[in-house]
Amino acid sequence: MSRLGKNPVAIPAGVEVSFTDGVMTVKGSKGTLTQPMRDDVVVTIADGEVKLDPANDSKEANALWGTYAALTRNLITGVTDGFEKKLEIEGVGYRAEVAGNKLVLNVGYSHPVELELPEGLSAAVEKNVITISGIDKEVVGQFAANIRKVRPPEPYKGKGIRYQGEYIIRKQGKKAV
Repeated sequence: MSRLGKNPVAIPAGVEVSFTDGVMTVKGSKGTLTQPMRDDVVVTIADGEVKLDPANDSKEANALWGTYAALTRNLITGVTDGFEKKLEIEGVGYRAEVAGNKLVLNVGYSHPVELELPEGLSAAVEKNVITISGIDKEVVGQFAANIRKVRPPEPYKGKGIRYQGEYIIRKQGKKAV
């Protein structure tokens, strides 16, 4: 039994949820999101809440039940509040800037690294903190992971790009004899 799937998902005021032809559409103040869903989960929208149930007793239907419940919560949160990821840049001379719809990173390579902002995302840079925000949790998280992949934090000096609050276990360097 899915603990996430058992609880119905409340629909806040100002949000419209519809389910047609295997596609859930959620409209809110920040935009519209869609999520295709498989036939293993039955979706019922009534009384200001979305109720999900497995279509049969298969192991796959039970797994998808909780997954689609979590995705539905993310869709509703995205169109009401949005999502945000913060990354910190640490290193001498490391910096970032937003130029149009590109994020330009100078992180120790011989050339600046330019990353195109995906549709629907916005980026802001303040000192050494990059803030990525948007309504789709998956796109925000994937773009933040792509930024971190440009220069992951290294364990000796801690230089690189890390998520805010991420703890890097430091290693001791070589010892002099």
